[in-house]
Amino acid sequence: MAHPLPMSLEAEIEALARRYRRANSPGMQVLNLVGGRAESLLDRLPTAVRTRLDESAKGALTVALDAATRSRGVIGDQPDWLNTAVTSAMGAAGGFGGLPTALAELPVTTTILLRAIQGVAAEQGFDPAEENVRFDCIEVFSAAGPLTSDDGADMAFLTARMALSGPTMQKLVASIAPRLGAVLGQKLAAQAIPVIGAVAGAATNYAYTSYYQEVARVQFGLRRLSIEHDRSHAELVSDLREAVRDVPIRKAG
Repeated sequence: MAHPLPMSLEAEIEALARRYRRANSPGMQVLNLVGGRAESLLDRLPTAVRTRLDESAKGALTVALDAATRSRGVIGDQPDWLNTAVTSAMGAAGGFGGLPTALAELPVTTTILLRAIQGVAAEQGFDPAEENVRFDCIEVFSAAGPLTSDDGADMAFLTARMALSGPTMQKLVASIAPRLGAVLGQKLAAQAIPVIGAVAGAATNYAYTSYYQEVARVQFGLRRLSIEHDRSHAELVSDLREAVRDVPIRKAG
């Protein structure tokens, strides 16, 4: 670490680092299933779909934000395994019919993902109804994505809120849509592969749900540590980035 940390805090940072490193593992399995690299998946999409990815991501986020927020008063937060089971089933259904059904499934899955992220926020002691927490939940979607190998260099999502200086939710959604569009484009391309579309859709949604739940725990876990230990959030992000490069991956306790 760049500066000394109490042993308990250092251990928690290292646990978050292992979580972050582990988040991409299911996504790498998806790439093995569909073949090729994440970057090449987007080339498989029709040009008309590729040019509308930002718009599709913005629409999916807008629908998800409204639906996820309203549903919190009706349906309680679900355990991780149930979230992944539901989205995997949705992915299979979306992939079964190819690109048209995958596009129709996109906002539904995004809504479930956002609810899962909100559930993690609540688990870490934050109120998903508070405006700054709502921003943090949306910002999780600006992480690199489960099909991208990341050694910890890309952690802009952890500091995005401070850089945006009090944005409206619409501005935040618009700023994240281009990044999320590319990530969701990879998902759509995997689901559109002939014959194995349903299998790829289930596997892809499993990877995406696992990834965003893990990344959300990093996001809100770090903010919780900043409050509990009265430490600068920026310093803890730096510590986490360093730990991500150094710690081995092993199963969470």
